[in-house]
Amino acid sequence: MAARAQVVITAALRPELFAERGLVTISRTLIIAALTFLVLVGFGVRVSSLGAEGLSEDELNKLQAVADYRANGLTSANSEHPLLMKALLTGSLVLADKWNSIPSLGGRRPITPEAALRLPGTVFGSLTAVLIYLLAAELFGAEVGLIAAALWAFDPMAIGFNRIAKEDTFLLFFFLLGNIFWLRGQRVAETQSTRQAEKYYWATAAAFGAMMASKYLPQLLTVAICYYFIFQGVPATRWRLGKQRLLMFYGLMGVVFVILSPTILFPATWQKMGQFASQKMIGHDGYEFMGQLYSHRFTDWLLGIPWYFYHLFLVVKLPLLTVAAFLIGLPLVFRRKLGDGRYFLLLWFFLWMMTFSFGGGKFTRYFTTILPAVLITAAIGVQAAGRWLGQRLSQLLSADWREGYGVYARPVLALIVVAGSVSALAKAAPHFRLYTNALGGGFANAGYYFPHDEFYDASVREVVFEIAKRAKPGAHVASETPGLASYYAGRANRPDLVFVSISDPEALKQLREGDFVVDARGRRYFSNEGITSTLQLAGAPTFTVSLGPVPSASIYWLDKKMQEAVVETAHRLPPLARSFPARSSGSFLMLFSLRWSGYGPRSDTKDHEHGPVRAVSCEFVDRALRI
Repeated sequence: MAARAQVVITAALRPELFAERGLVTISRTLIIAALTFLVLVGFGVRVSSLGAEGLSEDELNKLQAVADYRANGLTSANSEHPLLMKALLTGSLVLADKWNSIPSLGGRRPITPEAALRLPGTVFGSLTAVLIYLLAAELFGAEVGLIAAALWAFDPMAIGFNRIAKEDTFLLFFFLLGNIFWLRGQRVAETQSTRQAEKYYWATAAAFGAMMASKYLPQLLTVAICYYFIFQGVPATRWRLGKQRLLMFYGLMGVVFVILSPTILFPATWQKMGQFASQKMIGHDGYEFMGQLYSHRFTDWLLGIPWYFYHLFLVVKLPLLTVAAFLIGLPLVFRRKLGDGRYFLLLWFFLWMMTFSFGGGKFTRYFTTILPAVLITAAIGVQAAGRWLGQRLSQLLSADWREGYGVYARPVLALIVVAGSVSALAKAAPHFRLYTNALGGGFANAGYYFPHDEFYDASVREVVFEIAKRAKPGAHVASETPGLASYYAGRANRPDLVFVSISDPEALKQLREGDFVVDARGRRYFSNEGITSTLQLAGAPTFTVSLGPVPSASIYWLDKKMQEAVVETAHRLPPLARSFPARSSGSFLMLFSLRWSGYGPRSDTKDHEHGPVRAVSCEFVDRALRI
C-alpha cells in the first residue's frame, strides 16, 4: 500500500526507511474514500448501543453541570474542568430533548440521557481517525497514516474511551489538530517561506487554545514546543518564529481559550481549580490495580499506583497483533532512516510518560492522549514487517515475485493487523473497556487489572432498578456512589429510598434488617474494604449484576445476621476521613429541582457527607432504556 504523495521534508532529512514505494499506488480520491469509510464505520461502532451502560459518577457530575447551565446560564458548576466539552454536552442534550418531543421520532426511538451525554465524544472520536492520518502522513507518509487511522477506528480501547463523557477525547482531538498545523507550518517554512507558514502558526495557536478549553493539561503543549526548539540549534533551519510571533502565538491561544471557556473568569472557578490541584476534591482513598489497593494521590509519586501501570495497560488491553506491531516499530523510531519526524514521536512518548507514569494517581482514560502515538508506531512496524516479508518471499519463491506480487505483502499484512482489531472489538461490544487480550488472559480476566476504569459504574443503573423492585418503603441502601444511585432511584420512581456511603461507619451503624449493601467491582477502597470483607464472610449475596458476561456487583439484602455483622464492623472502623469526602450530591437539591427534559425534575436530597441522600423524584418513565 503506497501513495503518490510528496515525501515530507523535516529540516534536512528525508524518511528513507520506506523509500521504495513499490507498484501499488493509491490516488488522493481513494485516500479520501478510505478515510470517509473509517470515519463512518468508526462512528457507527462508537454510537451503537451508546446507552447500554449506565452513567458513571463522573458523567453524572457533567449532567448536573449541564442542568445548572440550562437553568442559570454560565456558572462555576464543575468548573475544576473547562467549559468546552460541557458546552457540547449541553447542545447534545438540548437536541435530544427536541428529538424526544417529536412523537414520530422520540416516540419510536427516544434518546436516553446516557446516549445524549456521550454522543459528542463519539463524533469527535470517530473524526480523530482523520487527524491521526494527517499527522502520521506528515511525519512518515500516507501508508503509515492510513494504517494508524484504521487501527484507531477499530481499537476497542479507543472506542471505549470515546464512549464516556470525559474530557480526554476532546483534549486529544485538538492536540492532534494543533500539531498537524504545527508540522505543516514547519514544512512550508522549510520549502517555501516563513510568511507563507504564518497561517499555520495561528491555526496551531487556535487549536491549542481549544485544547486547553477541553482539559487543563498544559503539559501536552511541551511536545510541540520542544520539537520546535530542537531545530533552533540547526543553522540551516528556516523554521523560526522569532520572539514577536511567539508572543502573538501565545496571546492568540489565550484569547481562544477564554472565548471557548469563559467560566475561567469567575472567581469561583479559580477556587475550585485550587481545590482540585491541592487534591481536596479526591473522592476516594485508593485505587485497585491487579487485585491490590494503592494510594491514589498524584503526589504520592512512586508510593502510589506502580509506574508500570500504563505499560501493562498497553500489553494486555490492546489487540494482540497491534501489540506485536508496536514492539516491531518501537526500535525503528530510534533509527535515523525514519527521518526527523521520529523526534516528534519520541518527544510525545517521553513527555507523556514523564507526566503520567510517575505520579501516584492514574486512570486508564489518560492513555487516550498517547494511544495515537502507539498506533502510529505500530503502523511503522506493520510497514517494516511487510517490507521484510516481501523481500524474503521474493528470495524464496522466484525472481518474478518482486515484480509481480511481492509489493502486496505490505497491504495484506496491514489488513491482517486491522482485522485483528475488528475481531477484538466484535468480541468486546458493547462493553469495550472490558476487552483483555490473550496476553492478559482474555475475558476470563476482564475486570481484573483495572476494575475501576473497566466497570466505571456501568451497572449502577441496573443495580438500583433491581433494588427498587425489592426494597421496602424508606429502605436504606449503602453503596460507594450514593449520589449516582439516588439519581437512578428517581428514574425508577422510588424517591423514598435513602442512600448512604458504604465508607461512612456512622451511616452503616444505622442500617436495619431489610436494608441493602452494594459491593460494586471497581469501587473497592481502603475505607470500605472492612465492610465488604465482612459481608463476603457472612454469606452469599442476595443477587448479582453482570456487565455483559462479567460479574460487576454483588448486592446484599441484609438479614438479621448480616445486619449485626455490618454494625459490629462499623463500630470498629475509624470515622470517615473528611479529606476524602464521598462525592456528590450537595448540588442535587438545586440541580434536580429543575424541571427540564425529564432528566431530573425534583429532589429532596442531602449531602451524604453530612447525611443520607434521598432518591431524585422524576416525573417521567424513561422508555429509552432500550437503547
